[in-house]
Amino acid sequence: MCGRYAFYTMDFSALAEAVAQPDLFVDAEPRYNVPPGTWISVARRADDEALVTIEQLWWGYRPTWADTTAPQPINAKAETVAKSRYFAPAFKRHRCLIPADGWYEWLSADGRKQPHFITRSDEQTLYLAGIWTDRGEDKPPGVAIITEPARGSAKEVHDRMPLALDNDSLEPWLDPHFTERDAIRGVTRHIDAGLIRHWSVSTAVNRPGDDRNAALINPL
Repeated sequence: MCGRYAFYTMDFSALAEAVAQPDLFVDAEPRYNVPPGTWISVARRADDEALVTIEQLWWGYRPTWADTTAPQPINAKAETVAKSRYFAPAFKRHRCLIPADGWYEWLSADGRKQPHFITRSDEQTLYLAGIWTDRGEDKPPGVAIITEPARGSAKEVHDRMPLALDNDSLEPWLDPHFTERDAIRGVTRHIDAGLIRHWSVSTAVNRPGDDRNAALINPL
């Protein structure tokens, strides 16, 4: 799964180059411990012809047609996102990207859970595949991050990981003209598994309210 991540470099250069928009910018502060149920930076096209924008959307996905007691998931599985009644419309028309520098997972060992920070070895921005949905009048859209089976060294920590796309896949992932599952799969790829690395970090990351502390990502 992906239930906590960090985004602190505020580097959108790869995305700006991919979509040919050099002025991409977001008015946001670096965050080192982003929890669900908060506003997060999301890149999307709001309609079929719009330019890519980076907006603050809600991390929690519940379509307008769903009852208020319906679940508000933060993740959607890559294996079923295109088929699920809950997610399929957004996968078809409302795909987005969540920029991140890395994410956290907890490894169970000796009766305790040790947090690890997972990131790219080349220190480039990760672009996590997501979907967004309208949440109703006067509510900004909600987002779910797509996950896949863990690859590379991420498998040492958890059995799933966010779907992180390579730079050549950013523009087609946001392209509204791709609507069918097979077509989307044909133009998008995840990052190479060899780029993934991780290290253990302080259990201070267990406190979701502490998201301005740069020391959270430091190796133990």
